[in-house]
Amino acid sequence: MTNGISASTVVLAEVVESAISPTDLERIVSHRQAGAIVSFVGAVRDHDHGRSVIDLEYEAHPNAGAVLEQVAQEVCARHDIVALAVVHRSGRLAIGEAALVAVVSTGHRAAAFAACADLEASVLRGRDR
Repeated sequence: MTNGISASTVVLAEVVESAISPTDLERIVSHRQAGAIVSFVGAVRDHDHGRSVIDLEYEAHPNAGAVLEQVAQEVCARHDIVALAVVHRSGRLAIGEAALVAVVSTGHRAAAFAACADLEASVLRGRDR
């Protein structure tokens, strides 16, 4: 199998302090069983609730990586996913940098869009765990 992954696999779930490459994540979820790959990039914007933003700083809880992995596994269990990768940044981020990248591969596009939307929403809820 491509990338040595089997169906419904979380191939990456981590919190990092360096830039995230959506292309790299798309590459690692690529699989011959996947007819669709959908990515979500949450980028730092220059405003929030009517206020200007210069940059953004995330502090990661020591358990953040484990929580992200658990969230990813739960999303895999709810969807017919071939492979999933999700990475969240910590540290100081400039305007335009990716704070969250979530990528899923599935057999068909509708399933990929649904799973990726669920993954993004679940990660946001997971930050409150």
